[in-house]
Amino acid sequence: MRRVLLPHAISSAAPPAGAAIHELRGTSMGTSWSARIAGAAAELAPLLQAELDLVVAQMSHWEPASDLGRFNRAPAGTWHALPTEFLEVLAFALDVYEASGGACDPCAGALVNLWGFGPLDRHDEPGFVPPTPAQVQAVLARRAYVRLDPQTGRAWQPGGVQLDLSAVAKGYAVDRLALRLESLGFANYLVEVGGELRGGGVKPDGQPWWVALEQPLDASAGDDGIVVGLHGLAIATSGDYRRYFVDGAGRRPHTIDPRTGLPIDSGIASVTVVDASCMAADAWSTALTVLGVEAGLRLAERRGIAVRYLVRQGDGSLRESTSSAFAAMLD
Repeated sequence: MRRVLLPHAISSAAPPAGAAIHELRGTSMGTSWSARIAGAAAELAPLLQAELDLVVAQMSHWEPASDLGRFNRAPAGTWHALPTEFLEVLAFALDVYEASGGACDPCAGALVNLWGFGPLDRHDEPGFVPPTPAQVQAVLARRAYVRLDPQTGRAWQPGGVQLDLSAVAKGYAVDRLALRLESLGFANYLVEVGGELRGGGVKPDGQPWWVALEQPLDASAGDDGIVVGLHGLAIATSGDYRRYFVDGAGRRPHTIDPRTGLPIDSGIASVTVVDASCMAADAWSTALTVLGVEAGLRLAERRGIAVRYLVRQGDGSLRESTSSAFAAMLD
């Protein structure tokens, strides 16, 4: 049985009469992006690429020349002016850090790098050795946090902070694509960066932008999955089947618990969050993955977050758990 998830309200506005769907594609942030747009959108690719290029130039931890890269190399005890977009994303990431009890930490780049998930000394390169417990504890002991001054648009580098916005920047990039299209008068679209999506309006046939939720290939949830009508909604999924490495302890996801400094080991196969903002869905899918099912669902209920967990069982099947906000949208 295939289930359907729909927003609570669907606009009656129709796409342009006789509109065709134009598909645009490109690459950014180490992955691909795409846009499906109802209307004469053939010349929009450079404009959309420029939105993504801005995110990379400001917030990429892979680009040494980015604003984030310069901040990470800045001397201790210095204030730095940040671009408006960078400041917005960092402030949101810090809010999620506080709300999740530290489960999603934009200042945990040193831990990410230690485990070989950063741009250098990667886990998938020959000769990589996972860090020892002592090395992990040493990094945790040196933890420090930025301070923001929204009035002046500045951030304080206390020394040694390595920002990593990979849990939020991709979702923000999706939102920028959507908002750019809307500013140009294109209200009916589906945009995607690296598998994270946001949809607006409807297709020319009046149907929502239907998207199947990602599901691990090596297990079954006992049904044919869920399709979502992306109408004013965005989706982000974190999962151990998307990015992981294998060592003596078996398969480990790329997700680090900033509180312990270790890769999570909870049996969670995937966490999907549905929200009007892809930046929010992106950040919360990571935070709720780290928190685990019980604590994650408690937080999701308090905050009204629409989340779906799939957890691996001993027999290879998946157990599904959803928040009330997610269940309320299921038809």
